[in-house]
Amino acid sequence: MTWFMAIFLGIVQGVTEFLPVSSSGHLALLQSFGLEDHHDRHLFFDTMLHMGTLVAVFVVYWRDITDMIRATISLFTGRGSREEDPNPVSPSKARLAMMLIIATLPLALAIPFLSTIRALGNRMWFIGLMLLITGGVLYFSDRLAQGRKTERNMTLGSAAMIGLIQVIAIMPGLSRSGFTITAGIMGGLDRAFAVRFSFLLSIPAILGAYLVTFFVELRYIDWSLMPMYIVGTIFAGVTGYFAIHLVRILVKKGSFGKFAYYCWFIGTIAIATSIVQAFMAL
Repeated sequence: MTWFMAIFLGIVQGVTEFLPVSSSGHLALLQSFGLEDHHDRHLFFDTMLHMGTLVAVFVVYWRDITDMIRATISLFTGRGSREEDPNPVSPSKARLAMMLIIATLPLALAIPFLSTIRALGNRMWFIGLMLLITGGVLYFSDRLAQGRKTERNMTLGSAAMIGLIQVIAIMPGLSRSGFTITAGIMGGLDRAFAVRFSFLLSIPAILGAYLVTFFVELRYIDWSLMPMYIVGTIFAGVTGYFAIHLVRILVKKGSFGKFAYYCWFIGTIAIATSIVQAFMAL
């Protein structure tokens, strides 16, 4: 691990976590092209990078997060009503929290298959194929009709559908943000709200996936590399912050599908490289 590599991986994670190009796919491809030691010996660093992007979500959507907490507490305690609170929050924020919980629950379906899913990340042809599929989904997304649903009138069915799509998007090479945003638009969500819902949904997804790894790998840390890890995490958070804003702008303008061409290009390279490596191994 070098300073350059720590910064480079931080930028890659920050950009690809939120842009619809699959962060897991890109990190797996980088591993296949010679970053094996990053995957095998720096799993703690990988976890820190994801936590850095999680901080970016908290910064961008801090108002939504605090409003959901306040509205939920008010719902169960009866406190914080409009008469009592000089700065009341809309009850729809509690409804948004409920929808996020419903959309998160299907992730439990993936738990028995996690080892198989991780193994697929070692197959470059598979990642390439999934990137081609991601490109197709993004291309299709821009051609969907504009919806009008927000947290005020979003249905339980829409939340459940987005949750199930998120489970599918766990596959390396598929974009979680791309699939969940597209699923939201298909479910009739307003485009801006579909982006907001997808990124808020990433909070429990990232925490659930990496919190356990964080503490398990804690004992294996090479503390001499911790300054590099911290710098890489900072770069992941900062680039993730700007990536979130870029996605919000592009989806609102109906330009989400532009990333399809990039995914098709990278996916084709991955498949071609896999074929060449297979022939060379004969």
